[in-house]
Amino acid sequence: MDDAKHFPTIAAELNLKIMQVARTIELLDAENTVPFIARYRKEVTGNLDEEQIRAIEDRIWSLRVLDDRKATVLASIEKQGKLTDELRAKIEAASKLQEVEDLYLPYKPKKRTRATIAKEKGLEPLAGKMLALATDLDDFDEFVTSFIDDEKGVASADEALAGARDICAEAVSDDADVRKDVREISQLHGLVVSEAKSEEVGNYEMYAEFSQPVKEIQPYRVLAINRGERENILRVKIDVPEDECIAKIERRYLITERSPFYEHLKMAITDAYYRLIAPSIEREIRSNLTEAADEHAIDVFAKNLRAILMQPPVHGGAMLGIDPGYRTGSKVAAIDATGKFLEGVTIYPHEPHRKWEESKSIIKQLCEKYDIKILCIGNGTASRETEALAIEVIEEYGNDLAYIIVSEAGASVYSASRIAREEFPELDVSMRGAISIARRLLDPLSELVKIDPKSIGVGLYQHDVNQTKLSEMLDRVVESCVNLVGVDLNTASKALLRYVAGVNSRVAENIIQLRNERGKFRSRQELMDVKGMGTNAFTQSAGFLRIPDADMFFDSTAVHPESYEAAEKLLQLLELNLLTVKADGSVLRRKIREKKMTIEQLAEKCNTGVPTLEDIIDSLEKPNRDPRDELPKPILRRDVLKIEDLKEGMVLQGTVRNVVDFGAFVDIGVKTDGLVHKSQLSKKFVKNPLDVVSVGNIVRVKILSVNPEAGRIGLSMVVD
Repeated sequence: MDDAKHFPTIAAELNLKIMQVARTIELLDAENTVPFIARYRKEVTGNLDEEQIRAIEDRIWSLRVLDDRKATVLASIEKQGKLTDELRAKIEAASKLQEVEDLYLPYKPKKRTRATIAKEKGLEPLAGKMLALATDLDDFDEFVTSFIDDEKGVASADEALAGARDICAEAVSDDADVRKDVREISQLHGLVVSEAKSEEVGNYEMYAEFSQPVKEIQPYRVLAINRGERENILRVKIDVPEDECIAKIERRYLITERSPFYEHLKMAITDAYYRLIAPSIEREIRSNLTEAADEHAIDVFAKNLRAILMQPPVHGGAMLGIDPGYRTGSKVAAIDATGKFLEGVTIYPHEPHRKWEESKSIIKQLCEKYDIKILCIGNGTASRETEALAIEVIEEYGNDLAYIIVSEAGASVYSASRIAREEFPELDVSMRGAISIARRLLDPLSELVKIDPKSIGVGLYQHDVNQTKLSEMLDRVVESCVNLVGVDLNTASKALLRYVAGVNSRVAENIIQLRNERGKFRSRQELMDVKGMGTNAFTQSAGFLRIPDADMFFDSTAVHPESYEAAEKLLQLLELNLLTVKADGSVLRRKIREKKMTIEQLAEKCNTGVPTLEDIIDSLEKPNRDPRDELPKPILRRDVLKIEDLKEGMVLQGTVRNVVDFGAFVDIGVKTDGLVHKSQLSKKFVKNPLDVVSVGNIVRVKILSVNPEAGRIGLSMVVD
């Protein structure tokens, strides 16, 4: 496949050098993963990041699809013997799939249509004269009646003319330029219109009588309207200036009024527009709007998911996970500082049991027994009532105990999953959920990778968008986060390992199997003993798999095995040994300054590139660096607020729980998350809330309005 012709296009679109594009595509085609290329092939790509590499990957894929379609279309037209040099040039020059499809339309094999039936009746010559607006006929009536043929089913001149109009209508409809004209008018001046089918509109009240220009409608409104249509509540259409569209087509075809076919061709054009062109363009516009809305929603979901996965782990002690409930009780699970399950119990503080004091006593006993530091409460049913219980426990127990509300989205999915059954075969579903809630605070990434990303529940309309594209994008996000953080080879679960670059589910299983059989891995080289771990898989994955207490210090760092020789050479040049560096990584920079050597000079002596050497130094300086540790920690609470306690003007600290097109939802410690509308995110105009906030951000907010009956809280981040 001749990809080279596309390199300048991609480079221009992404503001990159042609060589960067060419080399990146070469790496991708050689089955290198995006995280590996971004981290360990910086010299080759010119230091491109993951986002840029993904953009190149997506663009070359779409251009290859376009090339494949062009080849198919050209072959089909050529087989029909209708491929001219002009048509070939137009198809080859097309930059969009839609252009190719428009050009192919007249030659595309069709089902039986009114036009094909008319052609079978021998009316094509008549249609040809009509389409050309012939003026050279000696006798119009005689010419038309010559097409009457009872055997072919043409009983009269009117039937002959009607059949010819059908052929003309299809020819007009198949004209790529006509479709382009109508498409442009529809997109520029069309309106998306929705109306209620009945008086019962439910959540779709604002769309019961709604219209907005096609070119302006927001993605979330497209998704909302689509859902209302699917639920048979709304009727949706695209309103376009029909007269303008028809007039534009007429200007192309009605070139003379002197032809006796003039009125017939005019009728054919009107028929072509209403019967063939308009419905097709409307479907196309609706499809394009939906596709764009899907992409936008998926992008929002992906950014929110990344923010959730990259929330900093909370270290430093044992925790209690509490999965609240009423009738069946609340499950309480104790875990240690490594996430190991210690003990579980069910308490019944709420209706109908009301064993409040007994429940407090049990929690206090567990806190004392395991030196619990944090109570992690799931945010589902009975969450706020359990929060009140936690407050009393903290007041009575003291000892720096705190609590936090943890999102339990997807916890039930995990609890019933095969992964959960394998981890805790002896525990019931609810107790597994309580463990998951606590572990989400201990290490969000390690726990949340066990859950289908779609179940984590951040974003809007995630169940309405293209599920295949959503899954692909979310898998990319998880893969990116896992490889950015790195994975402990000796403690990682299968769910975590399968997202490591170069490792699939089967290899992840085999890693765990070998770990169980032999005990801990002592070196990265032992990975080559894993069944299915070939040379390429090892190259892709080794740098992301860490062994904290490895025999060889480099195996505990992000330094890739292929760079060990360069790392050793660096230490020799700086007159350092591994023990010294392991004890104090900052010695590296000090030594470089003492030696008065530039990174470029060192890189040349170490026979490696500057970006790789900089990464080696960073990795040896902070071998256990976790990029998540630089982010603000979650808010731990020791008191409780009710919505009735809130007053306009109060300033509180909160945690961003979800970011959507129209703003952000913030947890301020009451039952209901407050909404910061995008107009209140900043003093400046905010087009996209994700430019200002991310899920997990700790923010100061001012109370603008409180409606306890409706459970609505209006907030502002414009505090000062």
